[in-house]
This record gives sequence, structure tokens and C-alpha cells, in this order.
Amino acid sequence: MKITRPYIIGEIGINHNGSLKLAKKYIDYAHKNKIDFVKFQIYKTDNLVLKNSKTAPYQKKNTKVNSQYKLLKKLEFSFKKHFELFKYCKNKKTKYLASPFDIESAKFLVEKINCKIVKIPSGEITNNILLSYLSKKKLEIILSTGASNLKEISKAIKVLLSNKLIKPRNITLMQCTTDYPAQFDEINLNVLSTFKKKFNLNIGISDHSQGLLVPIASMIYNPKYLEKHITINKKLSGPDHKSSLDFKEFSELI
Repeated sequence: MKITRPYIIGEIGINHNGSLKLAKKYIDYAHKNKIDFVKFQIYKTDNLVLKNSKTAPYQKKNTKVNSQYKLLKKLEFSFKKHFELFKYCKNKKTKYLASPFDIESAKFLVEKINCKIVKIPSGEITNNILLSYLSKKKLEIILSTGASNLKEISKAIKVLLSNKLIKPRNITLMQCTTDYPAQFDEINLNVLSTFKKKFNLNIGISDHSQGLLVPIASMIYNPKYLEKHITINKKLSGPDHKSSLDFKEFSELI
């Protein structure tokens, strides 16, 4: 079997810690190291969580913040800032990618900055309102499947294909374990074979484990996309820094 290099996604997510300057440093690194995409998370906190929502245990441990609302509000970039990052990526010849968590954010990506590829985060795989909106656009979809079952994945694919504007060849299913960091015995790379047999779509890996073992092992499945979180410093306060690769590790991965 011929194994080809996957498209590599450097998941910045919210590892910019609310700093536009830091976000641009990640883009500079991606440009220098030929990372195919840098990915952000785009959301409106008020559309996403209630003000009394509590942080998940790993978030509380890594941030010392009890309120999910306060945590996300602090890390939220405005659409204006995302547009600036989109333009910065364009100037650096690095592809901007984002995961929308609500309709307003999805409309910004598709209608305002004309993104042709949209990454659906694991938490929104059952968000049929969001999926229905995207199904009415000619897009490539990268769909993360963390914490979902095969029935939910099948339904999400059906919704995305319902208007026949998104083609099966333009959907990639990403195996993802929703844990930060994910333990090796929770990864289940073999589900990629199940995805191929059951859905006949492109497959990929969105990895939250520590180190390089899982990304390297995943290559035997010939994924189209490989996504890893990236951080400038694992010791920074923030929910995802500890389950990310630092610049040195990411360079080794490439």
C-alpha cells in the first residue's frame, strides 16, 4: 500500500490565550514549517453556553477557572480579529481553517470570508441546525467524531448530503477521542477501517494524545488529514496547552 503525506492541520484552537499577537506567532511558525492549515475555534460565547455553566474537570485543572462562560469569553476572538487572522494567513500563504460552534460563526466563515473548507467540531456533530445550514453550501467538510456513535455519525452525514451540494468525496471523517490529553488505550485507530467500510468517505485523525506515537501510527490508514494541537509553551495557562505539541515536537512530526 502506498502511503501519502496527509494534509497537516496545526490546531491553534484557543491556544492563543486571547492574544492576537500570539496567534500571529503560530501562523508565522506554520508558514516557516510548511504546515498546510492553521485552525482556530470561532464562536460567540453567548450563543454557546449558559452563564452558570461549569468548566470540565481538565479545564478547571489547567486553568483554575470554575466558570465555562468566563473561560470561553476570555478566549473569544471577535469576527473582526478572525478576519485579520484570515488576511494574515493569506499574506503568509498559509491556509486559514476554523471550527464554528454556532450558526452566526458559520455564516461569517462561509458568507463573509468565503471559506471553502469548514471543520465541524466533535461537540457539534448532532447540531442539525448547523449541519443543515452548511448542507446548503458548496463546501468541503471535515467532520470530527469525538464522543459520538455510528448512528449519530451516519445521521450527520445524511444531513450534510441532503441538499446534494456537498459531495461524498468532499467529506472527511476524523477519528477523535474527546479527552485532553487522551490516553493511548482510548484512541481506537482501528475505527478508521470501520469508517472506510461503512461510509466510503475520506478519513483522518484529530489527535489529543501526548507525543508523536498516535500520529505516526495513524499513517498506516492513509489519512487525508492529520490534526494536532500546537502550543508555544505547554506550561501556559489554558485548557489545551498540555495536550498539544510544542514547536520542537511539531517540527519533528512534520
